[in-house]
Order: sequence, then C-alpha cells, then structure tokens
Amino acid sequence: QVQLVESGGGLVQAGGSLRLSCAASGTSFRIPAMGWYRQAPGKQRELVAKITSGGSTNYANSVKGRFTISRDNAKNTVYLQMNTLQPEDTAVYYCNAFQLIDYWGKGTLVTVSS
Repeated sequence: QVQLVESGGGLVQAGGSLRLSCAASGTSFRIPAMGWYRQAPGKQRELVAKITSGGSTNYANSVKGRFTISRDNAKNTVYLQMNTLQPEDTAVYYCNAFQLIDYWGKGTLVTVSS
C-alpha cells in the first residue's frame, strides 16, 4: 500500500510563495503519475497539477505560470512550487499518486491572506 505524506503548507500573504512536498512510501515500484489537488471551502476538489514519471506535466489554467510541479523519481517525492499566491489559492492541498489505484495524502492547508 502506498502512503503519502504532504508538508510545506502554511499561512502567507498575497504575492508570497510556498513549496509543498509529498513523499511516497510503501512501494518498490515506479509510480506512473503523481499530482496535487486542492479543495477550497464550499468547493469541489480540483486538479492543480500532475506529473508523470517521464516528466510530462499538466496544470490547471488558474495556476499556469505561477505554479511548477516537479518530482524526484529516486525519492518518490513530488513538489509543488507556488509563486505569486493569491487569496483564491487558499485550500487544503492533497497529494495524489496512481499505482493501479489512486492514493491520497491527508492534505496540507495553504492559507493566503490579502
């Protein structure tokens, strides 16, 4: 079973930056895809960014140009560099990994004040 642990959330002012990390454990096999989702109060969970083991990436339109996803395959760790944060980015950010089925972290809270 794959376990995911997120870190790096916190409180920042608008225009600031945060770097989220997610470490996967419990598997000796390659994880084909990892990503970040977020859920804001009163809203549905949405994809923020995802990345394959080959390095292909996809981003939500709302974060293109501001967020960058990357991964270290040797460490089974995925990162999300978030720049120029805005209040609308406030949400719980969840790490996701796919290996036969989807696995989810517990989430890390990002709060952006105006």
